[in-house]
Amino acid sequence: MSVRELVVLGTASQVPTRHRNHNGYVLRWDGEGILFDPGEGTQRQLLRAGVAAHDLTRLCVTHFHGDHSLGLAGVIQRINLDRVPHPVTAHYPASGQRFFDRLRYATAYRETAELREEPVTGDGTLAVTGAYTLSALRLSHPVDSYGYRLTEPDGRRMLPGRLAARGITGADIGRIQREGELRGVALEEVSEPRPGQRFAFVMDTRLCENVHALAEGCDLLVIESTFLDRDTAPAEEYGHLTAGQAASVAARAGVRHLVLTHFSQRYDDPAEFAREARAAGYTGGLTVAEDLARVPVPRRR
Repeated sequence: MSVRELVVLGTASQVPTRHRNHNGYVLRWDGEGILFDPGEGTQRQLLRAGVAAHDLTRLCVTHFHGDHSLGLAGVIQRINLDRVPHPVTAHYPASGQRFFDRLRYATAYRETAELREEPVTGDGTLAVTGAYTLSALRLSHPVDSYGYRLTEPDGRRMLPGRLAARGITGADIGRIQREGELRGVALEEVSEPRPGQRFAFVMDTRLCENVHALAEGCDLLVIESTFLDRDTAPAEEYGHLTAGQAASVAARAGVRHLVLTHFSQRYDDPAEFAREARAAGYTGGLTVAEDLARVPVPRRR
């Protein structure tokens, strides 16, 4: 049975707190595991969350501030220590190559796994697989930062009643799916469109057009809300979003489930973030992220 869920490893911004680890998020998408922004302590959080190095297939870093990347050294060494048998692909801003190199070879270890470096050089598609297309868009932050979007191809849902009425059963169902027609019956007559699912990961950024583009039509949006709305001025100065801004983006984009995260240590009441999100007009599913939470991708419409 396929699993599509977000595993939250850490939710703090800039510095960890007693209750929040540095950033870290794993998107489990069928047989793949995409690790986003591994901050310091990620290796231990993976252990606590029950996610093994063998589960990881991609590493995606939005930018090279420490709370989003210091955990790379430990994660990469763990991938090699555990002799992960499949290639693991790393995406990160190309302008931060020197930081990636330092983290990859921070200490001595034996390389046993294949780590493929595929730095992000600009907006566009990063990878196309049978299960999804992974793309990146530049965000607005003091250093180069990119958001990531995963889009499943659209498909078709077979309709049992229409299939039966036209005498299409067994292996013929697979045949009409592959060929688009069978004995004069078109695939469109016995099926309906099935929109692919969409996920986006938006970290450190001010409001900009690409925030909206990444969020558009997402089933699950993970987005930073470092500040509350009363602190809009420092949010703008340091290149961050408020809870109200993030929720307004989600409402405008038709996001089905919103995950707010990356909270400043200055706030001690998570409920404030939920209140501001609702006040901004967002009415969909809402999670104010906590470390080690698991958030399923919503069921298809």
